[in-house]
Amino acid sequence: MMAAYASAARRRPVAALLLGAGASILAVLAGGWRGAATSYLAAWLALLALPVGALPIAIALERFGLREHDRGEGELSKSLRRLVGLMPVAAILGVPVLFGIGQIYRWTDAPPATPLAALWFTVPLFALRVIAYLAAWVWLAARFVVPGETRDGRTISGVALHAVVGTLAVTDLVGSLDHRLGSSLEGVLVLTAWSSLALAAAILLAPEEPTPIGRGRAVPGQDRLVPLVVLLSLWAFLHFVQFLIVWSANLPQEVLWYFARGGWLGRAFASLGGAVVLLGALATLRPGRPTTRVLAVLVLALHAVEMFWFVTPALRDRFVIGWSDAFAAIAVCCLAVALLPVAQRLMPVLSPRRRRSAVA
Repeated sequence: MMAAYASAARRRPVAALLLGAGASILAVLAGGWRGAATSYLAAWLALLALPVGALPIAIALERFGLREHDRGEGELSKSLRRLVGLMPVAAILGVPVLFGIGQIYRWTDAPPATPLAALWFTVPLFALRVIAYLAAWVWLAARFVVPGETRDGRTISGVALHAVVGTLAVTDLVGSLDHRLGSSLEGVLVLTAWSSLALAAAILLAPEEPTPIGRGRAVPGQDRLVPLVVLLSLWAFLHFVQFLIVWSANLPQEVLWYFARGGWLGRAFASLGGAVVLLGALATLRPGRPTTRVLAVLVLALHAVEMFWFVTPALRDRFVIGWSDAFAAIAVCCLAVALLPVAQRLMPVLSPRRRRSAVA
């Protein structure tokens, strides 16, 4: 029976790889090369959100002394570090984006608007920057996939490096898609959405915490619900501030960015976001395990769709979800499953703490 289980485990990556390849072909047939490449970018950003979004939360938990052996919430820390361990998978799946730069980004066949843009937005330099971003995140993931000492100074430098790399990466990968967006909040907005998505995924992956004992203990699920609602509220506040600044300026070039993301589907997405935020606020009045997990599912779906909300209007001039988007999402999920064994082998090699533990 164990042999049959091992054989099935070996076949699973191959089957996932074949399904991912088939879904990729269907995405190309449904949307053409440019449509499939744009859909792939959006789906890949949703996958990238898992390790990159979990990274600052895992660092913060380490900084404030939450250890993996702590009851209940230690399981959440383990789930976050499992997501951080997906960073090699996300980095490998970023390679098709590099090959599709000419299909995805319009600035590759448009005259530069400024002398700086003529230097900054060139395909070789852009590819080198993306590789540098992914390499920095892989390095950070290798450092923090295993918890260190609570007062280790690496936590501050880790968060600072993540913030700088994340802001630059979002500006290049998302901001350069559409020149009509002129907001300095975009980097923080996407990074907050990524962390919210990763925390929601970690909540769904983590086992249930034990039932609190004694008077004054937290309600089951509350310790996971509150940080999720805080991140969700911060995300909503940043969206509101960006909308207020852009709309109050009454500049056509800036307002067009919202018009491109409007329509009935865009308004439905905005309404869904508002409903999820309201539900999160109401959930804090009556917290519980089922409420927390339901909210986590909604937050996960909301931010995954948001990546398409950011990306697809650059190609279609409006926010729509097509078959190429669905097939690209399936392809990225299947390819990630196929590459999981690669990440499981790479992270122990890359992590200095795991190497020291193996030597000891």
